[in-house]
Amino acid sequence: MKAAVFHGIKDVRLEEIEIPRISPYEVLVKVKAALTCGTDRKLYLRGHPLFKPPFVFGHEFAGEIVKVGEKVKGFQKGMRVVAANSAPCNRCYYCKIGRQSMCENLTLRLSGAFAQYVEIPRPIVEQNLLEIPSHLSYKKAALVEPLACVVHGIEESNIALGDTVVINGLGPIGLLFVQLAKLKGARVIALDVRRERLDIANKLGADELVDASRVGDQVKAVKRLTEKGRGVDVAIEAVGIPEVWEKSILMVRKGGTAVLFGGCASGTKITIDTELLHYSEITIKGVFHHTPQYVKKALDLISQGKIDTDSLITDEFPLADFSKALEMMINQEGIKIAVIP
Repeated sequence: MKAAVFHGIKDVRLEEIEIPRISPYEVLVKVKAALTCGTDRKLYLRGHPLFKPPFVFGHEFAGEIVKVGEKVKGFQKGMRVVAANSAPCNRCYYCKIGRQSMCENLTLRLSGAFAQYVEIPRPIVEQNLLEIPSHLSYKKAALVEPLACVVHGIEESNIALGDTVVINGLGPIGLLFVQLAKLKGARVIALDVRRERLDIANKLGADELVDASRVGDQVKAVKRLTEKGRGVDVAIEAVGIPEVWEKSILMVRKGGTAVLFGGCASGTKITIDTELLHYSEITIKGVFHHTPQYVKKALDLISQGKIDTDSLITDEFPLADFSKALEMMINQEGIKIAVIP
């Protein structure tokens, strides 16, 4: 089969490799649509400590089951499915206290999507492999995994009806946050340096737009849009840059919440004013990954038409032209790119 294989930092090649073999507890899926994401871009530019090359690139996909292990229950050949990229063990300390995203034995599969076929590991088959409703396209269903992460972030944000929320960074994740924050009944301020993304945020319901490339002080620009300049109720960082983490914290009102969602490079640090943190009683939260509960909620939201997927999937290429999709992803052109094997 054809596959985009990651050999090292800035080295991904379209190659012919063997179709994966499956165990009795796994299924083999023919990939019908795979999407690019910010994690793919980071992995391409700096690698990933959990994955040693070579491996097949990509992790957001949907497809059709073509082979089912004899021990698998509930799935059959021909079924249209979408899979998340991990599954918790449900036995460790963190799983038992309800923090499955922190699972000590997480079955994490951050690769395999940019290929004609992908095998689904047993823990994911048993918890995070879902049938796609008949009315839903493969491309739209492939958004389940990133949306599940954003559902987690929104739930941890504790947004109340009428809250003012700023979303810092309007890549695919930030634009999903815009939509979910609006569904929560929030007034949304959207901030980014790219006009194209600000326009999409506006289309998706953002109430205020801040072009970060045109304001000298982003914190002041956001606070000016809040009552008496006190700051937002919730600030969500969706970029993964320490400087933006710090700015997001400064945008929050007394007693507000800063959600630090974008993953920064390993070893980086931020500085927080201890007086601000203590006397303003700000809550600072890091949010990572998803859980089976949020994966199911994500599929429901997409299936019900609550998420504008068409505005997020801006380009499409066959797998044979993966180099073009890769170039766009690296240059942050478009929002999400669909790769069709």
